[in-house]
Amino acid sequence: MTNTLPIIMLLIISNLLFFFSQLSTAIDTITQFQSLDDGNTLVSNDGTFELGFFTPGSSTNRYVGIWYKNIPKRRIVWVANRDNPIKDNTSNSTMLIMSNDGNLEILTNNNQTLVWSTNITTQSLSTTSSHVAQLLDNGNFVIKANNNTDQQSNNFLWQGFDFPCDTLLPDMKLGWDLKTGLNRQLTSWKNWDDPSSGDFTWAIVLRSNPEIVLKKGSVEIHRSGPWNGVGFSGAPAVTVTQIVETKFVNNTNEVYYTYSLVNKSNVSITYLNQTLEKRQRITWIPEDNDWRVYEEVPRDDCDAYNPCGPYGKCIPNESPICQCLEGFEPKSPQNWDTFNWTQGCVRKGEETWNCGVNDGFGTFSSLKLPETTHAWVDGNMTLENCKNKCLENCSCMAYSNLDVRGDGSGCSIWFGDLIGLKQVSSVQQDLYVRMDASTVDPNGDVSGGNKNNHTLVIAITVPLVIVLLLVVIVFYVYKRKRKQRGVEDKSENINLPEKKDEDEQDFELPFFNLSTIIDATNDFSNDNKLGEGGFGPVYKGTLVLDRREIAVKRLSGSSKQGTREFKNEVILCSKLQHRNLVKVLGCCIQGEEKMLIYEYMPNRSLDSFLFDQAQKKLLDWSKRFNIICGIARGLIYLHQDSRLRIIHRDLKPSNILLDNDMNPKISDFGLAKICGDDQVEGNTNRVVGTHGYMAPEYAIDGLFSIKSDVFSFGILLLEIVSGRKNKGLSYPSDKHNLVGHAWRLWKEGNSKELIEDCFGDSYILSEALRCIQVGLLCLQHHPNDRPNMVSVLAMLTNETVLAQPKEPGFVIQMVSTERESTTENLISSSINEVTISLLDVR
Repeated sequence: MTNTLPIIMLLIISNLLFFFSQLSTAIDTITQFQSLDDGNTLVSNDGTFELGFFTPGSSTNRYVGIWYKNIPKRRIVWVANRDNPIKDNTSNSTMLIMSNDGNLEILTNNNQTLVWSTNITTQSLSTTSSHVAQLLDNGNFVIKANNNTDQQSNNFLWQGFDFPCDTLLPDMKLGWDLKTGLNRQLTSWKNWDDPSSGDFTWAIVLRSNPEIVLKKGSVEIHRSGPWNGVGFSGAPAVTVTQIVETKFVNNTNEVYYTYSLVNKSNVSITYLNQTLEKRQRITWIPEDNDWRVYEEVPRDDCDAYNPCGPYGKCIPNESPICQCLEGFEPKSPQNWDTFNWTQGCVRKGEETWNCGVNDGFGTFSSLKLPETTHAWVDGNMTLENCKNKCLENCSCMAYSNLDVRGDGSGCSIWFGDLIGLKQVSSVQQDLYVRMDASTVDPNGDVSGGNKNNHTLVIAITVPLVIVLLLVVIVFYVYKRKRKQRGVEDKSENINLPEKKDEDEQDFELPFFNLSTIIDATNDFSNDNKLGEGGFGPVYKGTLVLDRREIAVKRLSGSSKQGTREFKNEVILCSKLQHRNLVKVLGCCIQGEEKMLIYEYMPNRSLDSFLFDQAQKKLLDWSKRFNIICGIARGLIYLHQDSRLRIIHRDLKPSNILLDNDMNPKISDFGLAKICGDDQVEGNTNRVVGTHGYMAPEYAIDGLFSIKSDVFSFGILLLEIVSGRKNKGLSYPSDKHNLVGHAWRLWKEGNSKELIEDCFGDSYILSEALRCIQVGLLCLQHHPNDRPNMVSVLAMLTNETVLAQPKEPGFVIQMVSTERESTTENLISSSINEVTISLLDVR
């Protein structure tokens, strides 16, 4: 018995040690049977990362975050509830738990108050007990199946790496999941004491050739340049390449940037410094017991967005920092000499350069490639085919290899002015810029041509000049005769309004010569065609003199109704000025040609984003709400604040244009109606508008009013919120159009289902539901029940109690086969919707 006692004690001790060792391996996980109380932490299996509650700086708020466990200078790399702080922790009863439905939740006040949740839905509630939350060795906090031991698995139910804060850790992705619309971007802390979302962001901008962009609010302050297979063309060659390996993925499923550490024992991260407004890479130096900055951007004045204007290259440490590309000269020498470089450069001899006649390409090396907003790429095209592709289009101004590895591959083409060029010695990539071939030698150097052929050039040039002089004389005589005829035709064909009253006097719009518009649009090339409306096509153009981009609306010669509408639009556009109305630069009336010249909107129309499965993901909720309010402000101006009371009568997504910052501008006033100051309604036998957007009293009886526009705005509002068209049976499952579907959901108290799926959780629910309710109020069957636009904007932007809507007008439940066929035939004649020019009224 005495001999067996030590053996029994030894067995008990070994079992206890095994028990505690099992407990120690579980400190990186939370199951549904455990919670993490304030004061306790999780530690990753390898001991690198720690998760727990913390208070930043001098703040009194508590947060759940992740930091490096063994680094004494604590740096928070991820915060769960950054925008939902724990404000009252006096009861010391805060905990992080996994709820019964498999979500992580932060609860306070003895489990009474929910502060934050992962908000994921589980396919089968019966299996959630097998789920655990785990802090992985790479700092990723995930929810996964209990039997999933793979730390790199894509089968996580939720992961913190999908919701980065201000820090990009190794293996974390920065970019887009195109299948779900998830955009992983860095957003700075507001300040060192407040981890809530600031206004300094770093994100991938989806373009044909994507770039990573730093923004302060909506202002772009730095771009990476496009990826060239080795790195971003704007990145310097610094020692950081010895620390990390970078990777960029761009395919149909996802677009993202990530990096990994060359030496896994190093600690190096990228984060946004909100105080300096810089993106910095910092590395922990154990010998110094401190973090050291290894790289930061912007690095210099040349890293700013487009400091030197079109065709200007920025050279760091030079004075001045801006120089024109070889073969180019300052557009405004006076401004250039005073260090005002915003207008940039133009080709030498720009006024005589004739695109397509004698084109060549100058070769420029070691440049950060131009901004890719107006770029096109093909990964399989050879460089020679890329050159030929560029030569086919006069809007193409440069090309290069897409990938510089090996002998180079792929094709990248730039249209329009080249901006954002910077001299970067580390970039081993050539950019080929379009210019007159006589200024480029056979090697692509811009030098003024091959001097050995000087005699040959003279022999060819002299007779050519004589021929050109004869052509100019003939053209001058022809142009004078045509101009005289044009003046006569103008007065005969357009029937401009007589000077009856103050409101219908001179247009106050500049006139453009037809030749100017032909040059700008490359003779109305199909490559420049933006689309086609009810009364003719619209083309993109670039004015030769000042390189301004324009949009030209050309009245179709076959349109029988167009003259009246064109005259109407000319009169209106000379009177209306508002930030949410498209700006008209002038008109052209010559012979049979009648054209309006608008400012060019690079993002085109709202419908090109709203109803496109890929593009709609670029319209997040804040952008859509800004568009809604902008349209409302534009209508208030038309209905109430302008010199003339205007009823638009054709409000629809294709008539809402978007500028660079996605601000909306109402366009196309061809069908608009001018009313007197005291007139708010009228009657017409000529019903014009678009199926799906016309008010019932207008479509059926020809009665129009400012409330007709309110009805159209209501349709537009529901389309913006839902991302679906109202026309036809938008919801075949319940045989409703969009209005009917929205009304059914409202009656059932389930309007949330109408909201666009691609928002995920990144929208303000109360704001979206308010928009739906306001939209239904705008769609009331009787005009008197609809609010005016002043009230609409007030309801959208204020937390007031809203009236309950009645059943809206035009709730479509069934459409006969015959009617469907007719509608389809109409749709086939237009890119977007069909504008009704004439309907018989009952």
